[in-house]
Amino acid sequence: MTVGTVGNSPLPAPARRGGMSLLWRREVQGYPSTRARLSYLAIVVLVTIVLYYEAYAPGGVSPLILAHYKMSFLYYLNLLVVGSAFGALATWLGGISDKIGRANLVIWGQLVVALITLFGIPHAASKLWYAVAVTAIGMIEGVILVASPALVRDFSPQMGRASAMGFWTLGPVAGSLTVSIVANHTLSHLHPWQDQFVIAGVAGLVMFVISIVFLRELSPRVRDQRMVSVRDRVLIEARALGLKVERLLEHPIRQMLRWDLVLSGLGISLFLLIYYAAVGFFTIYFVTTYNMTTAQANGINTWGWGFNCGALVVMGVLSDRLRVRKPFMLVGALGTLAMTLVFVWEAKNAQLSYYDLVVMVSILFVFLGVAYAPWMAHYTEAIEAKNPALTATGLAVWGWILRIVVALATLAVPHVVTSVTPLVENAPAATQAALLEQGNTYLTRNEVPPVAYVTQLKAIGPPGKAFALLLTHQPVPTSLAPQLTGLVDFGKAMALYNAGKPVPPALTSDLAKSSPQLSTLYGQLTGLIAAKNAAPGEWQDWWWVCVGGEAIFILVLLFNIKGRWRPSLARRDIADYEAKVQAELETISGSKAA
Repeated sequence: MTVGTVGNSPLPAPARRGGMSLLWRREVQGYPSTRARLSYLAIVVLVTIVLYYEAYAPGGVSPLILAHYKMSFLYYLNLLVVGSAFGALATWLGGISDKIGRANLVIWGQLVVALITLFGIPHAASKLWYAVAVTAIGMIEGVILVASPALVRDFSPQMGRASAMGFWTLGPVAGSLTVSIVANHTLSHLHPWQDQFVIAGVAGLVMFVISIVFLRELSPRVRDQRMVSVRDRVLIEARALGLKVERLLEHPIRQMLRWDLVLSGLGISLFLLIYYAAVGFFTIYFVTTYNMTTAQANGINTWGWGFNCGALVVMGVLSDRLRVRKPFMLVGALGTLAMTLVFVWEAKNAQLSYYDLVVMVSILFVFLGVAYAPWMAHYTEAIEAKNPALTATGLAVWGWILRIVVALATLAVPHVVTSVTPLVENAPAATQAALLEQGNTYLTRNEVPPVAYVTQLKAIGPPGKAFALLLTHQPVPTSLAPQLTGLVDFGKAMALYNAGKPVPPALTSDLAKSSPQLSTLYGQLTGLIAAKNAAPGEWQDWWWVCVGGEAIFILVLLFNIKGRWRPSLARRDIADYEAKVQAELETISGSKAA
């Protein structure tokens, strides 16, 4: 059986495979039809979305995770650093897909991530085991970060590359969007944070079943060539008949460690500092700086990620239509820089409303999408210009740089935004203080508080128990009587502190004697208030760091990244290339006929 011809010569049909061999032998020998190709691309995009939904799930409930494990914010950041470091090492494993194939790495890696998300994280008995589970996911994500865009490149010619990469980039972005949507709509009635991981893990298993049944990849002899348009299909398959792939794969890292690729990868990694700040810290930022609830913070993120998804797809399609990448990258980079400067300007005041933040974040994310999809297309094209057989290795160079930059940036955050640690760690103190303040309202009005409130108040400990008995007109035991005195002293101390007046040492000393618990709460609240006052200025400093990264990317774009600025010149280049393709096809046909 044959499929198609080159000149008068038939191309061999792919060998039929069935049964258990389908679990690991996934190669198609000829370039697939448009319908099949789009199906494979759709599966890769869906796999990537679900993967990043699982990987980014902690960001949607990070304040709850910190409270559950009594985890310090510094521990949480160090965990992100470790995950990024292991992910950087794992990106090189993704590079071996040039030799062993991409599909199986993606499929079986997703299965492991789904099992860890569904069973490992929800049942992690300590923050150590939670850290181990998250780090394992980070490693696998590093592999798939390289293998999945390599699959997208294989199934998308350059004239449709930006569109395809725009859809692939939906993976991380739509993953973040899914986290925000699910958390925003389920946290209010699915209170345990572990439920978020159960939902994500089930989605991962469903996607694993779909991909293991339907996902395929090109054979090395077909994928290891450069293809500009779908018209090159016949030529590629003809070359595949005699292509010596092994020679193309010699010294892969040496071939791909080129200055233009390294600088381009570094530039985009620095440009994405604001993106990774959004993934890792926007929920915490909105909760601690703007007094949002976790659900409200996820609502803001939902709007932003939604607009980012739309921009990625639309700009990818436009970039392909106009045949240029650099103008889109420049417009996106300048817009992102301008919106980050808005963050810088606004951070000092931190007085925007919910919908003001929605608009600001959404515009920022639109410009991120304008730049990123064309950059991904450009980068894979730059790799192909050197050696199309080493696409995954070239992507591993970018993935490694990206993970290192993210790790170093995460290490820097607690040194720039020092207030985040006390804000996160002392957040429960604010809840306790609010309960005590609410009790004062019931006491002043001589109202009987609801049973649910009394239960919450008692959970504070001895001060709460004493106050609960007083509010419900029950006798207070002698052992708890000093707590009532402490409540009075606590109220006086907080009133003076909030008014900016000095608190007499004698007052704090009396508070410590009557109620050590309230004395500790007073210290936590004063630290919380001081940190809250310092936070806007410190976040402003971090947004300046992001501005610097965006400025560096613009310089790299202008002086290092190759490509046309004018669509007319880009179309002329493509016309010249297609003329060469036609000439080679005629040469092949003539030699076969002879």
